[in-house]
Amino acid sequence: MSDPPDPPDRRGPVDAIDDERLRLIFTCCHPALAIQARVALTLRMVAGLTVGEIARAFLVQESTMGQRITRAKAKIKAARIPHRVPAAEDLPARICGVLAVLYLVFNEGYLATGPDPDPVRHDLTAEAIRLTRLIHALLPQDGETAGLLALMLLTEARRTARVSASGDLVTLVEQDRGSWDAALIAEGHRLVRERLATGVAPRHYQILAAISAVHTSARDVRDTDWSQVLALYDQLVRIDPSPIIALNRAVAVAEIDGPDVALAAVDRLEDTLAGYHLYHATRADLLHRLGRSQQARSAYGRAIELAGNTAEITYLTRRRNQLG
Repeated sequence: MSDPPDPPDRRGPVDAIDDERLRLIFTCCHPALAIQARVALTLRMVAGLTVGEIARAFLVQESTMGQRITRAKAKIKAARIPHRVPAAEDLPARICGVLAVLYLVFNEGYLATGPDPDPVRHDLTAEAIRLTRLIHALLPQDGETAGLLALMLLTEARRTARVSASGDLVTLVEQDRGSWDAALIAEGHRLVRERLATGVAPRHYQILAAISAVHTSARDVRDTDWSQVLALYDQLVRIDPSPIIALNRAVAVAEIDGPDVALAAVDRLEDTLAGYHLYHATRADLLHRLGRSQQARSAYGRAIELAGNTAEITYLTRRRNQLG
């Protein structure tokens, strides 16, 4: 007797994922958990980030993050949440968490938050891009997936210019733009244009990608269209009024309205960002531009105390020493 015919292929999009790590990420990002809990748990259990790295990504104490992860595990056990790959119809409830996981993995790779001997971890950035490409191929119409992929590519294009041969951080203003990866920039710009052409209102990652596209379109930092950057941040802050977005927006404000206006905006963030090194580094730069060197030195000192990355510490120390 001949073998019976194969049953029809009823695999949903997620079931069609051959990549084991991506399957695990989708499985771990269960909507029964709060978004921050599911992202933190997935970063720890699947992506392999340490509790300290995850805590720094969320701007909380390591002990606090450890407790969140423990509670998330306990909820999974108590609620008997099944550990299985979601069906196709469950995908929309999980994609937000999955993209957040990959975004934070990429960020940790692009500039490690701890005293890692290599400030740039190409293994993490490459893996985040690889997995985001798989999701984009799976869901080509999903705007946020395309936006995140574009953002990663435009950021990765600048990786080799990010750290000097001596191990010093090189900021966007100081980077050799001729060393940027032209192919990655072209691909990232194409993705941004394609999303804009749909006419659908962009969301978080799409706007961030558009901001990065403006920066990488300028052949020289003096050619940067800061008005467009600020307009995009204004759009972003309406859908994500987080203090980090407000801090980044202040950098654009400084270029349009001056460092005094930007400093006032930054100072309003002290209550939420006092423990964040880039808050103090941004203040230091603005104070320096205003000629308030002593206060700038103090702000740089605080940024150095809070920074964990050796390349950032070297850069911030150099900036402080230049003040005399």
